[in-house]
Amino acid sequence: MANLKDIRLRIESTKNTQQITKAMKLVSAAKLRKAQNNITNMRPYAMTLKQVIADIAATQKVSHPLMTKKQNVKSVLLVVLTSDRGLCGGFNSNINKFADRYIVENKNTFEKIDFVFIGKRGADYFLRKNIKGIESFTKLEKEISYGLAKSIAEKLISYFTAGTFDEIRMVYNEFKSAISQKVVCETLLPVEIEGSSFGSGANGENAEHKFAADMIFDPAPEVIIEDLLKKNFNLQVYRAMCESVASEHGARMTAMENSSNNARDMINKLTLNYNKARQEKITTELTEIVSGAESLK
Repeated sequence: MANLKDIRLRIESTKNTQQITKAMKLVSAAKLRKAQNNITNMRPYAMTLKQVIADIAATQKVSHPLMTKKQNVKSVLLVVLTSDRGLCGGFNSNINKFADRYIVENKNTFEKIDFVFIGKRGADYFLRKNIKGIESFTKLEKEISYGLAKSIAEKLISYFTAGTFDEIRMVYNEFKSAISQKVVCETLLPVEIEGSSFGSGANGENAEHKFAADMIFDPAPEVIIEDLLKKNFNLQVYRAMCESVASEHGARMTAMENSSNNARDMINKLTLNYNKARQEKITTELTEIVSGAESLK
């Protein structure tokens, strides 16, 4: 059994660690509330914007390269969205494992699979596997900004419009609650609008649209679709990044709470061992004193 000094040092060290984990939990909880409010306010706008695009495209028979699906998808760009920091449980490892499994399952389906990494943890994980992305954004700002999301979105659009990739998909953690995050693989390009009213019929015939077919648009529907698609894509990238940030804070808050509870259990166990060792030492000393006294008689 360890001596009393070693046990006492371990107890003090564990208490210091517990204070750090409790502080990190409180910080993450405060940041989570702000991130959760951003998502709550953003989701209706993102859904409505996509609905407007779908209605205009259906009623005015407008097509756009960003909405055109290719028959044979040969090249895919996978955008892996993780964080720069750790200490957030399985937040990053779940994303990395999903992307790793995606490669194994689809390496024979597509001719080319490339990566864009947003976050240091994903880039470092695949770099150890000798996989280097064509773009890496590893020094994220403390607060995810729309300007950063827009710059990333513009690069992704350039890859798609140039024909470098047939599909662009993003893997990220979708925020459900403070203790629940879901790994999502979402197709960013081409823009999918089948899930809205545009896709309720085989060709959209039975869909209910908010715009009449004879409505006059100024500027032309093609110009409106062009502008709205770019805004929608920027917003979808920004929304995914905000979902990831909220999921990260939720995962870190849960991980730090579990760490604090484990530290408490360890302190209780070490305290019990300390008391046992102290009692054993006292008993030994008493036995030696009594034995010495008896030997002098």
